[in-house]
Amino acid sequence: MHDSRAERRFGWAVHARHPRAIAYPGGMATALPPSSSGAPQVRPQTAPAASGAPQVRPQTAPAASGAPQVRPQTEGWTQKKDAEGRPLLQFASPKRGKPPAHLADLTPAERVAKAKELGLPGFRAKQLEKHYFTHWTTDPADMTDLPAAGREELVAGLLPPLLTEVRRLDTDRGDTIKFLWKLHDGALVESVLMRYPGRITLCVSSQAGCGMNCPFCATGQAGLTRNMSAAEIIDQVVRANQVIARGELGGKRVGDNSAERVSNIVFMGMGEPLANYARVMQAVRVMTDKDHGMGMSARGITVSTVGLVPAIRKLADEDVPVTFALSLHAPDDELRDELIPVNSRWKVDEALDAARAYFDKTGRRVSIEYALIKDMNDHAWRADLLAEKLNARGRGWVHVNPIPLNPTPGSIWTSSETSVQSEFVRRLNAAGVPTTLRDTRGKEIDGACGQLVATSDDEQAAATV
Repeated sequence: MHDSRAERRFGWAVHARHPRAIAYPGGMATALPPSSSGAPQVRPQTAPAASGAPQVRPQTAPAASGAPQVRPQTEGWTQKKDAEGRPLLQFASPKRGKPPAHLADLTPAERVAKAKELGLPGFRAKQLEKHYFTHWTTDPADMTDLPAAGREELVAGLLPPLLTEVRRLDTDRGDTIKFLWKLHDGALVESVLMRYPGRITLCVSSQAGCGMNCPFCATGQAGLTRNMSAAEIIDQVVRANQVIARGELGGKRVGDNSAERVSNIVFMGMGEPLANYARVMQAVRVMTDKDHGMGMSARGITVSTVGLVPAIRKLADEDVPVTFALSLHAPDDELRDELIPVNSRWKVDEALDAARAYFDKTGRRVSIEYALIKDMNDHAWRADLLAEKLNARGRGWVHVNPIPLNPTPGSIWTSSETSVQSEFVRRLNAAGVPTTLRDTRGKEIDGACGQLVATSDDEQAAATV
C-alpha cells in the first residue's frame, strides 16, 4: 500500500508499481541519465498516443551554464485550457449561494443599522464588536452585558456560524496546526497556524480553490470554487485565537512574553487574494481597525499575489500599509509564462514595476517569493538575472525569500539541492539584494506553501460534519 501522506503532499498519488514515479494522465515522470554536468534531467514520458498527451522535451539553459532545464508540467491532474490552448485563468467567481450576512462584512454604520433593525439600540453593535473581535466569542451566554431579551436574536442576526471545523493536523512539537474548514455551502478551505519566537502567524485562505492554474500548486488543480466573504476570512482569525486561548497551540518558549493571540496574518493560503480584491480589503480593514475591529498592525499583515498588476497598483493607493509579497518564481518570461500562467497577461517587468511602485507609494519594503525547484528555476544565471532586474529598479526596496519546495522523489516538482539553494542565495546577497532562505513550516502535515488542497479524504470527512 502506498503512503497516503505522499498522495496529500500535492494532491497526487504515488504509482503503485513504480514507487519513484508519479501517476498522471500523461504518463510518468522519470529520471534520465545524468547530463555532462552531472545533474539529472527529468522528462515526463508520453502516454499512449490515444491519450493525446504531448511529449515534453527538456530544454537547456544558456549553453555556457551547462545546467539542465526542466520544463513545468502537471502531474496527477490535467491543466484546464482555454479555446486557444493556453492555461485557463479564472478571475470571476462562479455563481454560488452567498454566505449569510455577518458583522465582519458590514461597515460600523451598517452594523448599527442592523442592530436597530433587530429592535435594539445601535450601541449594542459596538458591544457585539468587542465580544467577537476582542474576546473571540460568538456564544450569547458569554455576553452578559447585553440584555437577555433580544440577545439571542442579535447574535443570530449578526454572528451567524460561518466555518465548521472538519479536522486539524498538528506537528509533533504542536507549534503548527493546519485546519480544514467547511463553509456554509460545503466548500472546503484550509488555514495554518504557526508559532514562532515572539509572534504567532496565521496563513489564511481568501478563496475556495484558485483560478490561477499554476502547474506546481495543489490548490489550483480543481480551479476556483468561489470567493470567500470578508467575514469568512476574518472568522479564520477568530477561530485561531480561540484555539490559542484554550492553550491548544504548543511550542511556547520559556521567557516568551508575547501576547497569546494571532499577531501576523499572511494571505498565502488557498486562492489568489487580489482576485478577490474587495472582500480581502474589507477583511484587512477589519483586522486593522482599532475602534471597530481587531486592532492589528497593518505591518503584520502580508498580502501576496502571483502578479495581478492592476490590482497591485490599486493596493498601493489604499491607505493601509500592509506588507506586499510578489510570488515571482522566475525572473524570465520564457519560464514564467509556463510556471505562472497569469504571466501571459502581465510580464515579469510589469509585475516588478508595479511592486516598485508599491514601495514608492507606501514606503513598505516588498517581498519577492521564489520557490526553488530543482533544475527548473534554481540556476545560477537566474539568480543573477533576478538580481539584475531588482537592482535596475533601485536599492533598498525589496527583500527576496527563496522557499525550498518539498522533496518529492520521482517528481519534477522537487526541492533544489542544498548546495544549489545556498549558491542561489549567495549570488543575490553578493549582488546587494537582501535574501533569506525561508523557513517552510508544516511540510509534514501538508501545510506548507503550495500544499493546501481539499482531497477526497477531506471531502469524505466533511460529509460527516
